[in-house]
Amino acid sequence: MFAMEVDQDIKLGLVDPSFSEAYSALAKANYDYLKQWLAWPIFCQSADDFKGFAQKSLHDYADGKSLTCGIFYQEELVGNISFNSIDHKLKKAEIGYWLSANYQGKGIITRACQHLIQYAFTELDIQKIQISAAKDNLASRAVCERLNMTLEGTITHAEKVGDRILDHAVYGLYKTS
Repeated sequence: MFAMEVDQDIKLGLVDPSFSEAYSALAKANYDYLKQWLAWPIFCQSADDFKGFAQKSLHDYADGKSLTCGIFYQEELVGNISFNSIDHKLKKAEIGYWLSANYQGKGIITRACQHLIQYAFTELDIQKIQISAAKDNLASRAVCERLNMTLEGTITHAEKVGDRILDHAVYGLYKTS
């Protein structure tokens, strides 16, 4: 299995159908929190739903279109991070992530993002990293700021999540020589 060690506490493992039960339990435990900012929780209610997600993610990885990883903190699955899209022509990748509410505030997402950004710049020949966060999701936007990303603008009416239409703050980071 493709895996990356971020540091002594954090490891990223390429998503695999064997994660399905753990993902399902994690999503159920964090459902109310996750559904505030993400559209998928309502559609992923079972291990079978996550198994389908993992299989599609592996196909996209094989095609070079994305890279989806489980985040393991001290050997426990606590969230997900991915290059939601990799555009080799534009040399751009977009990062997305979510983390169990119980593990927030430990720097896990920031460190995982730093690792993926370095990987993209050195191994994938990516020139730009982008993160789109709901404008009102201040915790996610703080990650972008800790990563020294530049706020490039806001896209209004970017996504429907539940009954709300969310605006997205779009952040970018360019590879420096």
